Amino acid sequence: MGSMAMDRGTQWLARGGLRPTRQRLLLASLLVGDGKDRHVTAESLYALSVGSGERVSLATVYNTLRAFCAAGLVNEVVVDGSKSYFDTRIDDHPHFFWEDSAELTDAPKDQLEIINLPDAPEGTEISRVDVVIRLRRT
Repeated sequence: MGSMAMDRGTQWLARGGLRPTRQRLLLASLLVGDGKDRHVTAESLYALSVGSGERVSLATVYNTLRAFCAAGLVNEVVVDGSKSYFDTRIDDHPHFFWEDSAELTDAPKDQLEIINLPDAPEGTEISRVDVVIRLRRT
């Protein structure tokens, strides 16, 4: 992995206040090393890590993604109540879920208008609204 990717990974971890352990740095570099936003599952990130030649367990990938979420570096987008995708683009934006390929992609933010949300229950506030638009090819 190139030094530019490692530098980006190190800076990204620092933004989240996370110590750059070897595993975190590897996974961060795979996620943001090319400067592009991406949607990954724990399994797809694990496969990328195996392809890099580093030894990281699937459990470590899950735990590291959870730490990235807690640090505000990625958002978890849950599809079907069981499949989790982790998105490096953390602003509020909608997603397309492609049913045939199980791929999650960004949808145009400027074309979505949410006019009204229900009031949050007493003692709570809305932290985020996830919009996942499921697509089926015709």
